[in-house]
Amino acid sequence: MTPADEILDIVDENDEVVGQAPRGEATARGLRHRCVFIEARDAGGRLFVHRRTATKLLFPSHYDMFVGGVVGAGESYDEAALREAGEELGVPDLPRPEPLFTFLYTSAEHSWWSYVYQVRCELPVDPQVEEVAWHTFLTDAELEQRFGDWIWVPDGLETYRRLQEFRARGTGATA
Repeated sequence: MTPADEILDIVDENDEVVGQAPRGEATARGLRHRCVFIEARDAGGRLFVHRRTATKLLFPSHYDMFVGGVVGAGESYDEAALREAGEELGVPDLPRPEPLFTFLYTSAEHSWWSYVYQVRCELPVDPQVEEVAWHTFLTDAELEQRFGDWIWVPDGLETYRRLQEFRARGTGATA
């Protein structure tokens, strides 16, 4: 099965399941579904940053500061977060990611309910080669210096902005 064939729950504006569709169809038709975004930091507080592979269905070869992806049909956000983080980071016995908040991401082409998590991971990481073309760990200052130089996934930028606001309000753990 290819990623485009993966079955997703299609959800409404209240994150209630209203149907199912293959991922490729959901993407092509702009059907709202569910995604997880996991902020992965090492013991020193540096953030895992990577460039997506050129074969990704959405935003190929773009940079991202989150690991994560779509939530499969019938899968919980928490299950998807642990699965996606474990797959993409390639860290055995990864702790369960800590849920932080949800928001509805919308753009002209896409819409998905997004659940944001954080996790600490032990080094070394061994990222999944189908997902990650290049990776490093950066401080927040180093990351922000690259915002104007690298092409970033738009949903990751929006998630990072919302995470910074969430933390500034004092409602979440800091790195």
